[in-house]
Amino acid sequence: MSSSAIQGCAKASFVLVCSCIVLLLGFSMSKLLLSISILFLSLSSAASVSAQESGRTRYILAASWQPAFCQTNQRKAECASQGGDRYDATHFSLHGLWPMRQEYCGVSADQKAADKDSDWTSLPAVNLSPETKAALDKAMPGTQSGLERHEWIKHGTCTKMSADDYFATAVDLMGDLNASAVRDLFAANVGKPLKADAIKAAFDKSFGAGAADRVKMSCRRVGKARVISELTIGLSQDAVSAQAKEKGLGGLIQSAGSTSFGCDEGLVDAAGF
Repeated sequence: MSSSAIQGCAKASFVLVCSCIVLLLGFSMSKLLLSISILFLSLSSAASVSAQESGRTRYILAASWQPAFCQTNQRKAECASQGGDRYDATHFSLHGLWPMRQEYCGVSADQKAADKDSDWTSLPAVNLSPETKAALDKAMPGTQSGLERHEWIKHGTCTKMSADDYFATAVDLMGDLNASAVRDLFAANVGKPLKADAIKAAFDKSFGAGAADRVKMSCRRVGKARVISELTIGLSQDAVSAQAKEKGLGGLIQSAGSTSFGCDEGLVDAAGF
């Protein structure tokens, strides 16, 4: 074979080898890019699942508008003495702090039966410090009828907290609500109707965008009027943790799951019958 032929073969072989290397590199690069894409999608999916799991409502803060409650409970002690100059006439009142899907944890059958019969004053007194008791009496007018005994027996026993810590936490959360644009909106519209959109905007203003998506409003009929009776606010699992005070109501709301708002319009009832 001539030298020129040998050189030709060598060149051809070199080109073939180079082509194979390019193809192999291209194939490997494609596999690498594909692998990176799959990994990225997997991580994104995992992050999405994690976010969904953390965005669950674990507790409910139930805040009553006391004048509306008293319209249909006029014989209760806290309603018989209600007047326009009392704190609960223009502020939300604590109904309860409720764990989701848990009730009567470690409670005797006798106490459970008494509670279900609304015989709350026969239930054991709740052990509270003087400071917590004073704050609770202000935030929860229903203590005049033994409401705190009912709330502790039915809900508080499932939080793994002491009674004092449980009610102190609930009072702090109510303080956040009553220091917000939501309370200001209600107080400025006593005796007037409020639409859901205005209340939602007040929640988002005070507790961050999307906060209203974690709130449900309940209304009830009183004569011909439909009055706003209660707000139930979704909270995350940190509601009964050491982080609750640090996060505040806004932080606990933002980590909860969403719900429908419920009643679309209602009257902000004034104290008195």
